[in-house]
Amino acid sequence: MSGTRVGRVERTTKETSVLVEVDLDGTGRVEVGTGVGFFDHMLAQLGKHGLFDLTVKTEGDLHIDSHHTIEDTSLALGAAFRQALGDKSGIRRFGNAWCPLDETLAQVTVDLSGRPYLVHSEPEGMAPMIGPDYDTTMTRHILESFVAQAAVCLHVHVPYGRNAHHIVEAQFKALARALREACEPDPRASGVPSTKGVL
Repeated sequence: MSGTRVGRVERTTKETSVLVEVDLDGTGRVEVGTGVGFFDHMLAQLGKHGLFDLTVKTEGDLHIDSHHTIEDTSLALGAAFRQALGDKSGIRRFGNAWCPLDETLAQVTVDLSGRPYLVHSEPEGMAPMIGPDYDTTMTRHILESFVAQAAVCLHVHVPYGRNAHHIVEAQFKALARALREACEPDPRASGVPSTKGVL
């Protein structure tokens, strides 16, 4: 693998202004600020446990609600990951991680396939809100938005859990570890890890 695996995306609409920078070969340094406290906490998990250096700065129409801010940040995050991966030469491509968090267990499996696809399941009956501004139905939408722009196949499964904070956080930690594994250089491989020759 050659070059610096860094992605930088700026996205501006009438609803939000977003800057995302990611370094896939970082140390887990995180600087995030979206105005949505719990979402910032989840982005910090992604950077820390994936060992990605991650900068996220978003200004959004929080006077309406947090939806646009979270959605547009997630789209920019996916685009930055895709940019940072380049042609994906020499990477492992696949990653899988299980993450327990107290009573909760999450599994995430990823294929950096170039084809966006999401399978997502959570326990039913979750609390509708975490903190004052994080709607728990947004977790799936975050993943949908990320997958659409990153062009990855992502399977996220939480077989059990009670506490909504734990259920969502376990998913982000498992996502971080699965992405870390998939993005890592494979010392035994050269070229793009596909019989097609392209991902």
